[in-house]
Amino acid sequence: MEQAESKEERATPTVSETVSDELTDHVAADFTGESPVPVVPTAELTEDAVLEEEKVKDEIEIQIDLLKDPDWVVRREAAITLGEMGDERCVEPLCSALRDGDWQVREVAIEGLGQIGSPAVDLLIRLLRDWDVRKYVITALGKIRDERVLDPLMLQLKNDEFKDDATNALVELGEPSVSRLVKALKDKDEMVQKQAIMALGRIKSAEAIDPLIGMLADKDWFTRLTAAAALEAIGEDRGREAIKPLMKDPDMVVRMRVERILAKWKKQPATA
Repeated sequence: MEQAESKEERATPTVSETVSDELTDHVAADFTGESPVPVVPTAELTEDAVLEEEKVKDEIEIQIDLLKDPDWVVRREAAITLGEMGDERCVEPLCSALRDGDWQVREVAIEGLGQIGSPAVDLLIRLLRDWDVRKYVITALGKIRDERVLDPLMLQLKNDEFKDDATNALVELGEPSVSRLVKALKDKDEMVQKQAIMALGRIKSAEAIDPLIGMLADKDWFTRLTAAAALEAIGEDRGREAIKPLMKDPDMVVRMRVERILAKWKKQPATA
């Protein structure tokens, strides 16, 4: 009969075994002077974990309900709390809060989605199709360091209405955006080129210096001007030297801007 016991039955300690273990711990404690570690039944631990999970679930539902409160302050606090929870179940309600009538609620919903991060990416990308919330979705994507956000944001550089929002989002991402922005310098769309130049100047990555120097020879005067301004923002010696020939640029606006840049740099110590 004993051999017929199942593995599960052998794995479950009997009451006598548990008592014996406790007695052994107490005896050992008498010699070491350490307090014995109480034996907590596995079933009790599991029950506590389930209760804690239910408690979190209930709290999320409470905060979701508060997002419908007529008082914007209550809605704002609910959105903040959902973001801090960082739970995947908070993504959909926070995305809905991007449509809130109060800008302060929308703002904290954006921050909350950024806090949740990658679990929010798929739904946010789908929401890019919705013109009403696209601006806020773009901003939220810029707060999430996930490779999936780069292509959708780069695509928005072609959109005249949302190009600045996309540029800001790519700048917010920083270094992860640089390689895509450098590639965009060769885009056929001049608007995309110029937005990429401005973004690279604001990110101030050394990786962008040589590609930006190449843009100083562009046939479009505004592109040359923007590239010079971006190199000014980065502020390294290679950029300073590359800008000097534009003192003889055929466009007067470019010449004047470069003169101001070089005059400003003369008052500042050179950087490596």
